[in-house]
Amino acid sequence: MAGHSKWSKVKRSKGALDVKRGALFSKLAKEITIAARMGGSDPAGNVRLRSAILSARAQSMPNDNIERAIKRGTGEGEEATHYDEIIYEGYAPGGVAVLVEAATDNRNRTAAEMRLIFSKNHGNLGTSGSVSYMFHKKGHITVPRDAIEEKRLFELALESGAEELTTEDEQYVILTSHDQLYAVAEALKHAGVTSSGQKFTFIPDTTVPVVDEATALQVLRLCESLEDDDDVQHVYSNLDIPDEVLAKLPA
Repeated sequence: MAGHSKWSKVKRSKGALDVKRGALFSKLAKEITIAARMGGSDPAGNVRLRSAILSARAQSMPNDNIERAIKRGTGEGEEATHYDEIIYEGYAPGGVAVLVEAATDNRNRTAAEMRLIFSKNHGNLGTSGSVSYMFHKKGHITVPRDAIEEKRLFELALESGAEELTTEDEQYVILTSHDQLYAVAEALKHAGVTSSGQKFTFIPDTTVPVVDEATALQVLRLCESLEDDDDVQHVYSNLDIPDEVLAKLPA
């Protein structure tokens, strides 16, 4: 799982994938809308919606925004919206594989935008299956480090079926198989553990080291451009930038 940790570190260190709060709220709202459309408006009976709301509140998203997003998904009022979930695959410079999760109300527009972004940033948009075989879908749960002792959390995570527990800055990160995310999250909740977020993520099986500074910048700029697109929800990569190279890159 080292590749996942390295990629997270790159994002935090350089801010390459940070988005403005307004754009972040938009992405969170889309996830809430999709979850409500698929499973209904009651978080108690819709675990995906409950997870989406939890993530939104962790980012201080106003309750009014959350309620509007739910209504868009269930078709209430005049704001009913349908989003298609699509995964785009491609390569960044240096042979780095990139997965892009998008939620769109216009497939043709989004496909054209993805093709343009990859092209303008020295990458190549691939076909379905061209890089996805290099990644595995996992559940991802975060817990504040001051919420529980690591030993106790490890015991609970292991008992509930989690695969791995690591620490990142001020939080613990629990990884699960993709079909155990909600079960592990519910088990932690019942044990009194308050998580700060739960979601699905894609973990690369192997990473691609990029030691050339110019190439590393090109990869980061491609990922940043993808994240900035309104239709993009998440960007994943098997990029691995050595610490000594990362330190030399402009913030």
